[in-house]
Amino acid sequence: MLTPTDILSADGPLAELIPDYSVRPQQIEMSETIASAIERQESLICEAGTGTGKTFAYLVPAILSGRKVIISTGTRHLQDQLYLRDLKIVQQAIGRALHTALLKGRANYLCLHRLDLVESDTGGMNAANISHLHTIRNWSQQTVSGDLAELTNLPEDASVRKFITSTTENCLGQECGHINDCFIFRARREANEADLTVVNHHLLLSDMALREQGYGELLPIADIVIFDEAHQLPELASEFFSTTLSSHQFNDWVRDSKQAYFTEAADMPDFPQVLDKVDTAIRQLRLALGVQEGRISWYQVSEQQEVQQAMTRLLDRCYEAHQLLEGFANRGKELDSCFKRCITLMDALDSYLETRSEEQVQWLELRGNGFLLHQTPLDIADTYQSRMAEYDCLCIYTSATLTVKGNFDHFANQLGLGRLPHQSWESPFDFPNQALLYLPAGMPDPRSDGYTDKVLDAAIPVLQMTRGRAFLLFTSHRALQLAAAAITDRIKFPVFVQGDAPKTELLESFRRTPHAVLLGTQSFWEGVDVKGQALTCVIIDKLPFATPDDPVLKARMKKLEEQGRNPFMDYQLPEAVITLKQGVGRLIRDAGDYGVLMICDPRIVNKAYGKTFLRSLPPMQHTALIEQVQKFLQSHETGS
Repeated sequence: MLTPTDILSADGPLAELIPDYSVRPQQIEMSETIASAIERQESLICEAGTGTGKTFAYLVPAILSGRKVIISTGTRHLQDQLYLRDLKIVQQAIGRALHTALLKGRANYLCLHRLDLVESDTGGMNAANISHLHTIRNWSQQTVSGDLAELTNLPEDASVRKFITSTTENCLGQECGHINDCFIFRARREANEADLTVVNHHLLLSDMALREQGYGELLPIADIVIFDEAHQLPELASEFFSTTLSSHQFNDWVRDSKQAYFTEAADMPDFPQVLDKVDTAIRQLRLALGVQEGRISWYQVSEQQEVQQAMTRLLDRCYEAHQLLEGFANRGKELDSCFKRCITLMDALDSYLETRSEEQVQWLELRGNGFLLHQTPLDIADTYQSRMAEYDCLCIYTSATLTVKGNFDHFANQLGLGRLPHQSWESPFDFPNQALLYLPAGMPDPRSDGYTDKVLDAAIPVLQMTRGRAFLLFTSHRALQLAAAAITDRIKFPVFVQGDAPKTELLESFRRTPHAVLLGTQSFWEGVDVKGQALTCVIIDKLPFATPDDPVLKARMKKLEEQGRNPFMDYQLPEAVITLKQGVGRLIRDAGDYGVLMICDPRIVNKAYGKTFLRSLPPMQHTALIEQVQKFLQSHETGS
């Protein structure tokens, strides 16, 4: 019987398939450990340092097990990479062709019904979106999957996407005239029949929510669930176990209700006028909530008379629409759907106004002209465990960043995993020789005025030494903007800034452009892979502590204090360590890479907790001297 060692060894089938294949003892050990856990039907937590090759390490035992498997990844990009490349290679190496499926959330699939609707009324659409519609219609007649990722010339941020995809609220389900051709239902059927299905965390957590609400399920029953990039799970689970009501949901309902009215009724002239009043009430509520964007506690604004009046007004206007809809909703499927959605929105709004719970925090998110009302649980461990129990399977959790100083407790406690068996493997890369950690001396307090200017002052000499080829990672958008405004006058290298173009486009431009410098915030701290000398320096402005005035963080810290625990040591510090490890992981992506990691924040040296950060990073040489940076780079560039 084949073992993971047989497949992954130097004379194994993978070595024959992959040019320049290198054997990694850590990968083989990890794969054998997972195989043993599967054999014992025991869940497991695995941390594998950068370069271990964890994807092959879990794919090999998963396929060899012969059991039904779900693999959940952190992002759609990783999902596509795993399904389209890695999974095929491992199947070929093992010589076992499985029935596999790729399943994404409904926002990734074309909805033929929504496409029909938007084509019937393109009023108000710009020329670019109308052009996209022609392309989408032609593609819809050829595609088998309906996965919008196939439309490589359709930008990820194209506004037309929201018009051609469905939501759980507006999907007609079995009542839809396109049910037999529905790409989402087809993908779910494929997944139910598959031996191995690749999903992402968002979809799996959505499936948990549906099962909890008694609406069936999206995913098949499986024997094994493997969570890749598992460090993302606690935060994502917190989001999915929250309830959210947004202005976007109201706006969509108003738009769909008008369209349904003109298509299926059109003889109740009062109805469009009432919908206009709902639309006005939505905008009035947004104005009442204030002009400042960001996340704030609901209690900061909930007692304001203007806000209370605006909330009541919106509820009243929705009720007026509901009263009218009730009389003619039975005339068509779209009207009936809008009637049910109206009830759901009113219930959610009423619930938000009435709910008060010590186990949840109510908070508000303001974005441009929109708002989101959230109710987030302070502790998700029990909820996560109860929902995972529905799957009745063993779970493998793996990531490069699950530990703090080698300890798994923070991750395990967040998800209620208790004393689950765990193991970690260090990166096979030679970090002491491949990387240098530069901690510049004399940096001011990160909270001081002009700190970002001081970061640039310290970073510019390093960028000159590396001749660009760098990421500057910031912990806030404000710092990013300050740096972006100043840096172009101080260096001659090409500069790319997050927000100037979609993330994938920026990364591709960075890879193609010699001596480029990229400035980014949170989305560039993880899931970004630039191998080779295009990236030889990662500069981090501050230790990535969460914003202290974030309403969810404040509520969680208060609860920890009430429990007699230390919020900083038990929550803020571990979270920051894991985030920093992700940022550091951008630097060395291959055995031939080398580079400088520069952390500007002096707290990593002069605060006692700084040792926790340093002990959680890969083993690297440390220096506070810019001369040592020059010497390190010269030694690698001359090959000495």
